[in-house]
Amino acid sequence: MPKKANTDNLKYGAEQIQVLEGLEPVRKRPGMYIGSTGQEGLHHLVTEIVNNSMDEAIAGFCNHIRVHFYKDGSVGIFDNGRGIPFEMKKGYGVSALELAFTKLHAGGKFGGGGYKVSSGLHGVGASVVNALSKWTRVIVKRGDDIVIQEYQDGGNVARPVEKLDPKKPVSKVKGAEWSIDMDKWDYESGTIVQFQPDDKIFETVNFSHKFFIAQIREYAYLTAGIRFDLIDDRYDQNYSFYFEGGTKAFLKALNRNKEPLNKTPFYIQREVDDIMVEVAMQYNDSFAENVLTFANHIKNPEGGTHLTGFRAALTKTVNDYARKAGILKDKDANLSGDDLREGLTAVISVKLDSASLQFEGQTKAKLGNSSVRNAVETVVKDGLDRYFEENPRDAQAIVEKNILALKARMAAKAARDTVIRKTALDGSGILPGKLADCSERDASKTELFIVEGDSAGGCFFGGTTIKLVDGRSVTFEEIAKEQQMGKEHFCYTIKSDGKIGVERFINARITKKNVNVIKVTLDKGW
Repeated sequence: MPKKANTDNLKYGAEQIQVLEGLEPVRKRPGMYIGSTGQEGLHHLVTEIVNNSMDEAIAGFCNHIRVHFYKDGSVGIFDNGRGIPFEMKKGYGVSALELAFTKLHAGGKFGGGGYKVSSGLHGVGASVVNALSKWTRVIVKRGDDIVIQEYQDGGNVARPVEKLDPKKPVSKVKGAEWSIDMDKWDYESGTIVQFQPDDKIFETVNFSHKFFIAQIREYAYLTAGIRFDLIDDRYDQNYSFYFEGGTKAFLKALNRNKEPLNKTPFYIQREVDDIMVEVAMQYNDSFAENVLTFANHIKNPEGGTHLTGFRAALTKTVNDYARKAGILKDKDANLSGDDLREGLTAVISVKLDSASLQFEGQTKAKLGNSSVRNAVETVVKDGLDRYFEENPRDAQAIVEKNILALKARMAAKAARDTVIRKTALDGSGILPGKLADCSERDASKTELFIVEGDSAGGCFFGGTTIKLVDGRSVTFEEIAKEQQMGKEHFCYTIKSDGKIGVERFINARITKKNVNVIKVTLDKGW
């Protein structure tokens, strides 16, 4: 009989359909927007705001970014960009500043002319940070005007946009002490965003300054000529980063304390189909791979289409050169992608129109644009072809490193196969090759053949045909039957002196005769 319906299910109706308004979806499901509520997600809050400042820098409107960690657990991000617009937004009744920090999918990166190259795609970064904070304050300077707006308890407006007296700055949020030194921020324009993460949401609200030292250093390398400051009042530590060398300097830093194999690093920068591709690459004497990928200055730890294009170009170019130079012979196998990764250090950076930029998820860990793969593969392939021709010694060093990795891989595979075979014969239950498994407790019913090679094994099958001296071609099975009838058989064989002779065929099929224990003697008498 069918089960009786659960009457509780009948209560599921329109009243159970909930609509999350404003920033409530972010607080309800934070992992959807920042990945997790652990320290990784906590760090992502800072990254979102820093990325907004980076967008200003890439657009050419900012040359100084500062990240300041305060003792109260809050963090401030400063830039000297154009400043977030704070005039009223027509049709909404609130300022553009408030829209950016309180409305999901509101921002200047949707192709409206604010930015051509940016990391922002969805217009949720600033509002997500606000939603997941105890309090947030935003200070904007544009021309002679300095305004402030403050929020509390997950993005609720605690202070509307109003002018700020930089000589007497005060906070209207309870518990949010004023900690910004306005005298040290004397630019004509820019934005300050300060916030304190909500400890009711995050598993920890303790920022790791080591993480941000590494991140900000990467940003400084990727945007040559931009100054970055990191100030941490908790540990009384200050850092400044400024690099003129850009990606090439980044590569050199990554290979510090390692012995480079190609003394001349590979570097290329070129635009294809409105995609700017920049790649720096060098091999070292280690066995680890260190390839960093970036799209519109955002680090993509899971790679993406730019990494796929780079690897395809590298594998094809190295194999083509190795064949052409005679280092790889016709009989030799091609180098695989794994062979080319040992000791490889590379920085891959692409920049494209933010209107077409595609990441897999809000955390932007992986690039998804298919067109980027073709662009990177084309640029790297052309550049490496030219590099190998102009730097034959470096090319040879790279190929030799890769071939060494190939030999090591083949040796490891052979050793692994040996272990598998040995394990199988030790009784692990997995038999290698053409051996068939069997099970029998009665020794009188079993037999074991140990042979070498397929041809040796073949002669022990009953259907194998033997050419006899009398001109007939008969099988083992037929010979065994005739021998039971008293017939004798003669066949050709190689004698101990190496000459061809004739011998009588004895016992075509006689095993298990009066045998309970099988004794195996190998050809060397072991």
